[in-house]
Amino acid sequence: MNEYVIFTDSGCDLPGSLLTEWGIPCKNLHLHFDGDDTSSLEDIDIGNFYQKMREGATPKTSAVNVAEFEELFEGALSCGKDVLYIGFSSALSTTYNSARLASVGLSEKYPDRKIRVVDTLSASAGYGLIVKLVNDRKNAGATIDEAADYAEDIKLKISIWFTVDDLVYLKRGGRISAAAAFFGNMLGIKPVLRMDDEGHLVPYSKVRGRKMSLNAMADKYGQLATDHGGIAYISHGDCMADAKYLANLIETKYGAKVELITDVGPIIGSHSGPGTVALFFPGKSRLD
Repeated sequence: MNEYVIFTDSGCDLPGSLLTEWGIPCKNLHLHFDGDDTSSLEDIDIGNFYQKMREGATPKTSAVNVAEFEELFEGALSCGKDVLYIGFSSALSTTYNSARLASVGLSEKYPDRKIRVVDTLSASAGYGLIVKLVNDRKNAGATIDEAADYAEDIKLKISIWFTVDDLVYLKRGGRISAAAAFFGNMLGIKPVLRMDDEGHLVPYSKVRGRKMSLNAMADKYGQLATDHGGIAYISHGDCMADAKYLANLIETKYGAKVELITDVGPIIGSHSGPGTVALFFPGKSRLD
């Protein structure tokens, strides 16, 4: 069995220290913010980032390009290792397609090597959880094809639920109208959203008040989780207290094992805004 390297990108919102521990290289998407263009996301103070968004800053993001992926993957291929890339939803970013195109060219240059690229159709720690589960399989002895096939098999069984605190950021992204954002904020309406099978973030329901939106996500864990004592990840946009509230709720009520509470990083956070809370867990399906 040939040795292989798992790669991912910064949309997965896994802490850099954790990826380093697992030996998984991560390619950063690009952030255009506060007068600077950067892919060095590790240098960004996430609290300061969200505070500036609250003050009206409008960060923009861009995908990893083909040449960047070619350089990244070739580092492993030139050493005789195969490549497995687990990446950001193709419905939300062209990053996956850049990786796919890079793999085509490199397969011709390294015909004896395997390159597998997986479109997780997920965002944030939703595919961070896929990366973790696939890495566990690798450590248990799975071949690259077994690991890649496993990722393909589970990706639509990772349930992904979001809520946001301010509807203005969804308005900017075209998710809701300006009028809906204005009146929704006036009335204290909080949307609950989910990731669909095509990798889009879509509205699911509306509730009044922050706690109700967090409770609604916890209810979805109860309804859809394949194992009520199983793993869950939570990510948040500078609202740790709310993330902990949700974690305690599903741990107490359902016995969930919240193994990671992580920041929604600047790539996802540029579009979801401060106050985002997201819940990820293996489920029966993404549908309700």
